[in-house]
Amino acid sequence: MKHSIKYFTLLISILFSSALFAQQNKPGITITHLTGDFYVCTSYKFFNGASFPSNNMYLVTEKGVVLFDTPWDSSDFQPLLDSINNKHHKKVILCIATHFHDDKSAGLSYYSSKGIKTYSSTLTRELCKDDVEKKAAFVFKNDTTFKVGDYTFTTFYPGEGHTKDNIVIWFEKEKILYGGCFVKSTETNDIGNIADANVKAWPQSVKNTIKKFTNAKYIIPGHFAWADNKSLEHTLKLLEENSNKINR
Repeated sequence: MKHSIKYFTLLISILFSSALFAQQNKPGITITHLTGDFYVCTSYKFFNGASFPSNNMYLVTEKGVVLFDTPWDSSDFQPLLDSINNKHHKKVILCIATHFHDDKSAGLSYYSSKGIKTYSSTLTRELCKDDVEKKAAFVFKNDTTFKVGDYTFTTFYPGEGHTKDNIVIWFEKEKILYGGCFVKSTETNDIGNIADANVKAWPQSVKNTIKKFTNAKYIIPGHFAWADNKSLEHTLKLLEENSNKINR
């Protein structure tokens, strides 16, 4: 019995040490200048034994900073705010989530508690109803235009795809499309998590987006690099190439 207790204690110690080591060696947040007052943040979370990148974006305005999506890992919620404040000497005043998955909405409640106005679509909030940590304080029902300082941007619902609630965000003046996980990076040939996807509707939703935003200079996907502006076409190609595998 004593040997069993010692073995169990040792096993717990090893597991705890491994988890702590992994957390300590998780890459920190990377902030990359996109153009003008726009920045892309890449944070990481251990997923299936590997450190997996997740992108969100922010905009610096005279009124404060607007954050698009939140980090995935709770250990990055406050460090991102600190990094933005240290870099720009401004506070985050607004955060908008593009769909209900943890990698984009996990920090909504935390940011609300810090006095930041958090928004999502009505459908996203409904899908978060069983998880109070991911609920935005405010909602919008239809495509909505926001004006913060000198900047204007619009949310657009292209139709179901990666999730039933996925939206993209368009900056008309700067020709920037923030696609979130609806859009796949040209760096990957993996269609990613389709547990909540409508893979039959997704291709048409991508076509709707391509048709509406014909002149995007920058397209930011939810994961991996944004080296070119061909991510929408690449997403469509991936969906078509994998249609036999993923259609349910």
